[in-house]
Amino acid sequence: MSRIGKQSIVIPSGVTVEVVNGMIRVKGPKGIVERPCDPRVSIVNDGATLHVDVVHKEDKRERSLWGTYGSHLKNMVTGVVSGFRKQLEINGVGYKVAMQGKDLKFEVGFSHSVAFVLPATVVASVEKNVITLESVDKELLGRTAAAVRNIKKPEPYKGKGIKYIDEVIRRKAGKTATKAGA
Repeated sequence: MSRIGKQSIVIPSGVTVEVVNGMIRVKGPKGIVERPCDPRVSIVNDGATLHVDVVHKEDKRERSLWGTYGSHLKNMVTGVVSGFRKQLEINGVGYKVAMQGKDLKFEVGFSHSVAFVLPATVVASVEKNVITLESVDKELLGRTAAAVRNIKKPEPYKGKGIKYIDEVIRRKAGKTATKAGA
């Protein structure tokens, strides 16, 4: 039995959930989120709550889908009600980021500036060296934040690069530390 899949998901007021033609659509005050639904998973909407179930509970693959779709639905409902947010920090001398219309423009130590085109449902804001990304879709937000971080990953010697705000970079000593110890 799936512990996550068995839990019922409460639908707040102002949120509608529809399952039509193999697509799950959740609509709320912050926007709309859609996701394809596996045919082996059934979603029952009784007005105030959602229940996820699978046909063959003894099949390992279907049980994994049970919990996965339970988490997806919970994230979709949370996203259209309150949204999700990720923050990234840019560190380094001369490293900067600026908004260019709806997109981001990075200057992170390359000979050229790097333009990053944001997906339609992701909104960015920049304040000094902190980039804030917001969206109703948790999965898309995570992929976008990972792509932004991938432009210039933080390096372990000086910590220069783009990192998540709560990420801890393990620092290395460098060459001078080995010479001083000898």
